[in-house]
Amino acid sequence: MIETAADIIKNAIDNLRKNGGIKTEDTPDIIIERPKRVGFGDYATNVAMLLASKEARPPRQIAEEIIKEIKPSAYVKKAEIAGPGFINIFMQDDYWLNLLKEVYSLKERYGTSNIGAGKKVQVEFVSANPTGPLHIGHGRGAAVGDALVNILKAAGYDVTKEYYINDKGRQIETLGRSVYLRYLELFGKGMELPEDIYKGGYIKDLAGDYKQKFGDSYAVMGYKEDTVSKFAEFAKGVLLEHIKKDLRDFGIEFDKWFSENDDLYNKNFVTKAIEELEKKGVIFEEEGAKWFRTTMFGDDKDRVLRKADGEFTYFASDIAYHKNKMERGLHSIVNIWGADHHGYEARVRAALKAFGYDDSALKIIFIQLVSLLRNGAPVPMGKREGEFVTLRQVIDEVGKDACRFFFLMRKSDAHLDFDLELAKKQAPENPVFYVQYAHARICSVIKHAKEKGITIPKTEDVNIKLLSIKEELDIIKKLAFFPDIVKGSAIAMEPHRITFYLQELAAMFHPYYNKNRVVTEDAKLTDARLYLCEAVRIVLQNGLKLLGISAPEEM
Repeated sequence: MIETAADIIKNAIDNLRKNGGIKTEDTPDIIIERPKRVGFGDYATNVAMLLASKEARPPRQIAEEIIKEIKPSAYVKKAEIAGPGFINIFMQDDYWLNLLKEVYSLKERYGTSNIGAGKKVQVEFVSANPTGPLHIGHGRGAAVGDALVNILKAAGYDVTKEYYINDKGRQIETLGRSVYLRYLELFGKGMELPEDIYKGGYIKDLAGDYKQKFGDSYAVMGYKEDTVSKFAEFAKGVLLEHIKKDLRDFGIEFDKWFSENDDLYNKNFVTKAIEELEKKGVIFEEEGAKWFRTTMFGDDKDRVLRKADGEFTYFASDIAYHKNKMERGLHSIVNIWGADHHGYEARVRAALKAFGYDDSALKIIFIQLVSLLRNGAPVPMGKREGEFVTLRQVIDEVGKDACRFFFLMRKSDAHLDFDLELAKKQAPENPVFYVQYAHARICSVIKHAKEKGITIPKTEDVNIKLLSIKEELDIIKKLAFFPDIVKGSAIAMEPHRITFYLQELAAMFHPYYNKNRVVTEDAKLTDARLYLCEAVRIVLQNGLKLLGISAPEEM
């Protein structure tokens, strides 16, 4: 709806330009905002201040002239100046009432747009090493990534969800060695465990699984050249299946699983990428290692690609993978990384620049840490070394919906406190319950009306002007802003905006419902209020769907 206000301002400026009131030929970008303070209108813009320097006049003077061109109409009630030159626009009640009809005409498509114009976007997220279960940090990244994909699709982008499997290198070798040593323990052949192996209880489980499937073969024959790789391949496969199941139960299905080993190394992409950089003259050798001059492209120091022992670094895989992404013809590539990866951004951007790509195509979202609480107190980690709270444990305790909603309640780069007991509460202080209950409450109202023989009226049969009290108009305005919220969330890549919006909408609906009867003795008023309630239900359902959360009819 912001576009309507922008058009009103643009037309006023165009009229001023025609009659000589404004000399500037180029209209600056018209930024429309919703005033945070009550009484400052429905829309506000600072365009007069943007024009002031070009016109060499005070912004209030320019604002006064623009306001004279904004005549009261079917849309506009009035326009006023505020502060140093802000223009506040007040819309007619009929304007908002008519917008309510759009919710009904579009239904599940309400909130969608085509601002993405079919541009191809790849969102890569989670991408946890298949060396252990997913933890709650991975869960937050998973919720953000999946919700972002839904929002981008709703905004008209062509989006692919991808998981990058880090299944090559030292961490996989360590996994195989860890399981093998625990396997030997099962046959009384234990030894002092090295410090660098994985020590979580899941390693013992994997060793037990290997014993059950293959018996004592490797305990009897002793260590062979391929022993560690055999155990690594087995453990990696089991863990990857666990990861996939956890993600499915979390409501996430990836379009593509990209293997570092199979899709990069076995297809020789890493070697080819380095050879191309060598041709560009940005590779040098020092003490037997190959280095990439990333400092030429904005990094703070040069990076090793291949160590003196011939082993490739993780960065070598990263540059080959990102080159592969760009070769797919993507408009944007989005990486969702943990906060500990901040230092990687400059080197990856350097690689894209070195290959001749515009690094603005790369968008990186950093996911801050999650603190798990119970009734406000920190949840202690497991006593055994190597243990941590897994995503599976949290899903099993609080459920998928609460888990996803809580992960999406804060901006991604802000620290998140996740209180397990609060997430389970069937009470208003639990935000996901509060939002879902608003939807269920409306479903109950509609069911109650049907039992009395009253159905939701068609648009042409309802007198929406009966929705005249302030609370009703405020709710309608909130519904009207939903498409703008989705667009803004897509452009900024901030899924938490949808979560905030749904909480605000629920916080408006519950008091309204508590104060005003929907099914009344007045048939016309009942029709109008049912119409409004159904519109709220549609928007709640659409918003929850974007977050990957259910909209229950009963609670």
